[in-house]
Amino acid sequence: MDKVNLAEKFAKFSRHWDPKIIGALNGQHVKLVKFKGAFVWHHHDNEDELFLVVRGSFTMHLRDRSLNLNAGELVIVPRGIEHCPEAQHEVEVLLFEPASTVNTGSVPGALAVQAPEWI
Repeated sequence: MDKVNLAEKFAKFSRHWDPKIIGALNGQHVKLVKFKGAFVWHHHDNEDELFLVVRGSFTMHLRDRSLNLNAGELVIVPRGIEHCPEAQHEVEVLLFEPASTVNTGSVPGALAVQAPEWI
């Protein structure tokens, strides 16, 4: 058991939309991701997702509204809810989700990360 320094972990990668695993507990992964621009609209049939903004801000688009999130704020997207994160400027986000979660959920494609790297 060691402490985790988020700034040090975020400094280890620069690619957007490529989540990295920094921990695991009870079948869940704690991941870090940087993103900029818009992702793909998608949903997860079986997993809820927690997005915690560490640095920057982003908008979580939902089909009926959009939520603006800033550093220190989080949103939990329930399973089955279509969503699309978008950031005007690079944002650093901590994710907490089941280990089986693929970042693009219901949408296969070039942005899908099947086996995120541990850092």
